[in-house]
Amino acid sequence: MRTLVTPGKDTDLIKLELGDVSEDQPLQLTSDGEALIVILSGVLDVDVDGRALGRAGGRTNVFEGPGDAVYVPPGSSVRLASAGGDAEVAIASAPLADLPAASARIIRPADQRAADVGHANWAREVRTILGPEHDAGRLLVGETVTPPGNWSSYPPHKHDVHRPPAEVQLEEVYLFKVDPAGGFGVQLRYDHEREEVSTVRDGDVAVIRSGYHPVVAAPGYALYYLWVMAGQGRQMIPWLEPQHAWVQDTR
Repeated sequence: MRTLVTPGKDTDLIKLELGDVSEDQPLQLTSDGEALIVILSGVLDVDVDGRALGRAGGRTNVFEGPGDAVYVPPGSSVRLASAGGDAEVAIASAPLADLPAASARIIRPADQRAADVGHANWAREVRTILGPEHDAGRLLVGETVTPPGNWSSYPPHKHDVHRPPAEVQLEEVYLFKVDPAGGFGVQLRYDHEREEVSTVRDGDVAVIRSGYHPVVAAPGYALYYLWVMAGQGRQMIPWLEPQHAWVQDTR
């Protein structure tokens, strides 16, 4: 298992890991915080604390469609075993402190909230796996698939200041995948004091602690990102950059 994001170093709360499961090598883990295991590809038999939750997964890759995920409360022992062939999982976790945990469960595509967001060249598919309406303590997790040449996380928005009901503070992590894998996208991150532009390729990670953060896919390449958020509560209330918010009304 590879650690991509470390709390206390890269983030305040979020940890992100990648794990591979093969037919001869199951994956066993115990999370200190609540965790969401997103099955990126493959099929797995899932046990939590010695109890069989069932079989999960089935997609060949993240561009094929929504996939299964497994919610795990803090301190649980998890075993993931291949049900045939190799599998890849992303494990997002965050500490709960005194927040209540939910029960271990498999989250199917039918349990998720899928929506086509935006329009024209900023249209994309958003799959909310663990949203504010779903039972959890701190984590908010989903997937976004952006068509070739389109913009995402647009209009530009941020969520780095806690001032409800206008904005709720959440740090965020992106894990990117590109189809075909040799392509790229561009990630912008900026506020009134700084501006950064980065090329993102298959397997790259972005840690977003502050500022606006739109993304664009290069022509010819679909861009996926797993997004993980945690912070002050479980409301998703971003602040749109005022000078670009008008784009919302251009349908």
